[in-house]
Amino acid sequence: MVTCPTEADTPPWAGFNKSREVSPPSCAEMPESAPRLRGVVSRELGGRGLARAGLGSGRRSIMAGAEGKAGVGRRGREARTSLTAFVLGSSVAAVPLLLSAPPPALLSGLGFQGRAALALHVAGVNAALLLAWGRAPGGMYQIAIRACFLGFAFGCGLLLSFGQSTWKHFGWYMCSLSFFHYSEYLVTAVNNPRSLSLDSFLINHSFEYNLAAVSSWVEFTVEKFICPEMKQITWLSSAGLLMVVFGDCLRKAAMLTAGSNFNHIVQNEKSETHTLVTRGVYGWFRHPSYVGWFYWSIGTQVLLCNPICMVGYTLASWRFFRERIEEEEMTLIHFFGEEYLAYKRRVPTGLPFIRGVKAEL
Repeated sequence: MVTCPTEADTPPWAGFNKSREVSPPSCAEMPESAPRLRGVVSRELGGRGLARAGLGSGRRSIMAGAEGKAGVGRRGREARTSLTAFVLGSSVAAVPLLLSAPPPALLSGLGFQGRAALALHVAGVNAALLLAWGRAPGGMYQIAIRACFLGFAFGCGLLLSFGQSTWKHFGWYMCSLSFFHYSEYLVTAVNNPRSLSLDSFLINHSFEYNLAAVSSWVEFTVEKFICPEMKQITWLSSAGLLMVVFGDCLRKAAMLTAGSNFNHIVQNEKSETHTLVTRGVYGWFRHPSYVGWFYWSIGTQVLLCNPICMVGYTLASWRFFRERIEEEEMTLIHFFGEEYLAYKRRVPTGLPFIRGVKAEL
């Protein structure tokens, strides 16, 4: 066995002391740990019973196949549960319609009626989650509560986005951030259900990640009160929104291109089935997930018109990806040799002023 680190989607500020969430690099990602053990399920039983050994192996294969189908079916339920809960949470955006009020009114002080409606909605949604999944096996309630929270944030973002509030651009940000995290889980559930876990939401990834997010919220709020016109540059926020959409779409395209090889957790074992992926978005960039993350993260700060965090995110992201790509490409050259070198000469990294490792066989 050999070690093959994969392209990490961990933000540069997330630290290096935890398991990184990853999406596949040019090398198709390693399968998760359990499947790696499948190749070790059969042993020689000596001269006593090759037929018996074959029968046992066949039974094990049938059982493994049944368990695999059951696992995929359960993951399908998790995908449906998360989608239902996300839609349920985002239904908060419809509350102003019931009150015949403009969208932002619910969040900007509608009075007792608005606060009561919001409280009733939250209570009703929580009751629905408990009734539907409170006693469901397999951690369904934990999935539902997370998806619903992200849906609620998405719905609140819609309320701000379609109103005339001065927090309109922050509403765009809320929608972008919540949808990014939820779609991480949903795409993984559909694309590679075997690797699905609560960590696939990428929520509470690390202290550093949360600190970076909170820093951007604090900067936006402080600058909004000190210099409110600074946060009303619509053309700049629109450009940031385009960067966010581009980055997120590119990242999801990389996940879908890799198919069942995608895994959020770095896999350290290389199997015989791993191939060099060069099709789709990997034909545009050698590290499309890095490119998507890079522009998505910077785009969120352009959207918020946060000059300090925009510079900080850009420098931290660029430095991290430069070092990470060089490390990864050394491993990829070791695994694929001239095949990867030819691919490297033909396809750029996609990140500005980052050419990757300089190496020849």
